[in-house]
This record gives sequence, C-alpha cells and structure tokens, in this order.
Amino acid sequence: MRNKATIQRRMPFMLLSIITCLGTLFGYGGASAAPSTTIVQDATHGVTNNFTTPAVTQDVYTHLPTIYLAGDSTVQTYREAQRPQAGWGQMIGQYLDDSIAVSNQAIGGRSSRSFIEQGRLDTIISQIQPGDYLMIQFGHNDADRKPERYTPVQDYHNYLKVYIHGARSKGATPILVTPVSRRDYNASGQFNVSFPEYVAAMKQVAAETQTPLLDLSARSVAYYNSVGIEGTTSIFLHVQPGLYPYFPNGVVDNTHFQEYGAMQIAGLVAEGIRDLGLPLSEHVLNPASSAVQ
Repeated sequence: MRNKATIQRRMPFMLLSIITCLGTLFGYGGASAAPSTTIVQDATHGVTNNFTTPAVTQDVYTHLPTIYLAGDSTVQTYREAQRPQAGWGQMIGQYLDDSIAVSNQAIGGRSSRSFIEQGRLDTIISQIQPGDYLMIQFGHNDADRKPERYTPVQDYHNYLKVYIHGARSKGATPILVTPVSRRDYNASGQFNVSFPEYVAAMKQVAAETQTPLLDLSARSVAYYNSVGIEGTTSIFLHVQPGLYPYFPNGVVDNTHFQEYGAMQIAGLVAEGIRDLGLPLSEHVLNPASSAVQ
C-alpha cells in the first residue's frame, strides 16, 4: 500500500475570534470532581505531529480538500524514533486517494477542553477552508482525573459544538468520531465500550446539530471481538524488551497502538468515512473490512 505523507497545503489566515466568544458562551474550564475512571494517556512525552505549513506568498496556490484531525494520542503522528507506537491519524492517508490531503493536528494528552484552551482549534480554524473536513475524536483524556485534562460530560457536550461551529463558520464539514475503545474486556472475554458516557454525549451532539457521526467506538469494539483477546496484543502497544530503542524494557499499553494496529484502526475509520455518503466518501481507496480479515 502506498505511503502517503501527512501534508497540509494552506494559506495562513487571521485567527478568528469566534472560539473566544463561544468559549464564553459554553463556559470553558468548568471542571468539577473527576469521575472514577483513570486513563493513562501519556506515552508520548509531549511529542508534536509532523505536519508542516509551507510558506505561501502568492494568492494562487494548489488547493486540495484537506481532512484536519483534532484528537489525542490515539490519533496523533509519531516520530520514527518512537516506533512501533503509532496513531490512526498517521495511517489514514493510505486509505485515501491523492486528491485528498491530511493535516494531523492531534496531540497526546489533550481533551476537548485543553485542545481549545491551548489554541489548537484556533490554529485549525485559521487554516481550514470551504470543502475541507474536520474530524474530531476526544474522550480518552476528558475522562481522565488529571485536572488539566478532565472535562465533565456536559462540558464535553458543549465543547464539541465549538468544534462544529468553528468548522462550519469556514464552510468546512465537521465529522464527529466517537473515541476508539481501549483493550478492556469483561469476564466472558467480550470487549467493553470505553467511556460510554462520552460516547453517548457525542451521539447526542451529532443528533442535535445534524453532524455526520463516525462511530469508531462501536467499530473498534466489534473488531476487537472478532480477533479475540490474544489477537488484540498485536493491535495495542505490547512490545517485548530489547526490540525497539524507544522501549528498551518493553511495554504493555492497552490504550495506544503499534503500527499494525494503527493501520487496522485507520481502516475502520476509512470504512466509516465511506459509509457516511459524503463527497469525501468517494475518495476512500480500501474498505476497512480488509482490516478485520
């Protein structure tokens, strides 16, 4: 399969004030007592993604419809030195034809709230154009106990609307992506839905705002059940000692993916894009059903 780089071809624009106004409306930072679920989300050491913004000095430039990704470490792009860890966002381009660009601005440790507070959504909205797409996957860190991450479900509900409004204000299409599930199973060996309250909240927002919804939560759980408990060890970041310099002592991580797993999850996302029936759907090269065979 072709190796498609994560690219971005855009002219810089002035930052919008819309997010600041909406922040006041929806009440940024309204964190209260954390829920009982604690998710370890930082195997990334604060690494940023390898997207670039080329300098543009002319009014005429090449425009490719671009998918912008806003999300966490399960989505982000990792450095070569961090192999075999990978996010589905760095693989999704391999399921799309060359007429679509991908700008992966997901970053580890971010919630729907902190991504906005740090100005990362502002950056996307300043660049996104009519005909582009904004795919939004949060939930892992929103459910985290850490105060800089935690976002109550109702606030999460409101923050998602900020992303949707921002994309639509620029003529782009938002796509909500329910959070990919962790490697968490019950006594009968069936995989559990991770962060069910946040999954439900995202579905509610999608219905309220008539926003396309890609249910990666359900797709990932179905996939894990199809390959079984042992099969998922090749999906998630389970690495033996001495194989990779970045993990000299090995690692057992049931949240993040290794390269093979990231490719499979990206395939599920591609299948979801295809099933949405959007103009973007016509650019999906490979059905994700191949990922679960």
